[in-house]
Amino acid sequence: MWTRMRRASMVVSLQTAMLLVLVLVLVAMSMSCASRTVSVTRSEPLEPGSARAESSRPLGLDLYRPEPADNPTVPATVTLGRRLFHERLLSRDRSLACVDCHRPDRAFTDGRAKAVGVYGRRGPRSVPTIVNRAWGESFFWDGRIATLEAQVLQPIVAQLEMDLTIDEAVERLRETSPYPAAFRETFGRAVNGDDLARALAAYVRTIQSGGSPYDRYVWGEPAALSKDAQAGLELFRGRANCTACHVGPNLTDEEFHNTGVFWGGQPYDAGRVLVTNVPEDTGKFKTPTLREIERTAPYMHDGSIATLDEVVDFYDRGGNENPFRDRDLRPLRLTQEDKTALVAFLRSLTGTVTDGR
Repeated sequence: MWTRMRRASMVVSLQTAMLLVLVLVLVAMSMSCASRTVSVTRSEPLEPGSARAESSRPLGLDLYRPEPADNPTVPATVTLGRRLFHERLLSRDRSLACVDCHRPDRAFTDGRAKAVGVYGRRGPRSVPTIVNRAWGESFFWDGRIATLEAQVLQPIVAQLEMDLTIDEAVERLRETSPYPAAFRETFGRAVNGDDLARALAAYVRTIQSGGSPYDRYVWGEPAALSKDAQAGLELFRGRANCTACHVGPNLTDEEFHNTGVFWGGQPYDAGRVLVTNVPEDTGKFKTPTLREIERTAPYMHDGSIATLDEVVDFYDRGGNENPFRDRDLRPLRLTQEDKTALVAFLRSLTGTVTDGR
């Protein structure tokens, strides 16, 4: 009898223990779920003007700025890159630096229709702005270069630009203070071409434009845009179909399109097809960012359009007809009021340009 009672007591104790464990598990799960729920419900959006917003990228830009693992955007590299960007010994006749074609007061363009290099040599295309190129997916008007580290060396070696070999550039830097010490302090080794590219690219990644009236309007400040600019934004997103190419935070799809600018131009410039050898790429050029567009005249890859009003007229007629014209282009039949509104919106894309300082 006592044996049966002890067995019954053990069964009850075991059941009680199991029940207690189950209760503890359920309580733990409940607390975990509650914790997750609190975490979600208490998360708040990033408000314009908040400390979190002002400590991040300029308003309107992607918070993630791409950079390669072997070239982080750190202050020492950026400082060296900025100095090199202003260094004229990187050109054959020591007359030009990167900054002479990419002027900060012109949103890092030069205001000319065509680029001008050493000895007055004139290139076939205009100088593109380099604001927000950290988010670029390819470089130059024809997209022939895939990385910023490769791109920054091309103007140095181009015969129509700075016309200096990388070996010559390295030798000059090794012989000129403070570069030997600066490269060793920054990279831990003597001046070399790869680190020259890293420094310049790191600096260029910090050249950014954001915080425009358009950005403030999108972030909830209705008065930031005039009535004309608001009407222009509606056209831009709608009937004018500008967002077929000009999309995202940087207002470019990073793709290539034929608008007919090349057609009949002098000299004839076939564009992207020279890189890809694909006939359908004839006359295609990279979609430029529209940020700072008010400061970057003249327009198009050849600088053939002088004003924003003329740019709008060009797209209103559907570009220039040619066998390879982009299928998204068509006559828009805009009124003069529409055109005025679009230009007002484009001017609202002028913001604050910074370069890492």
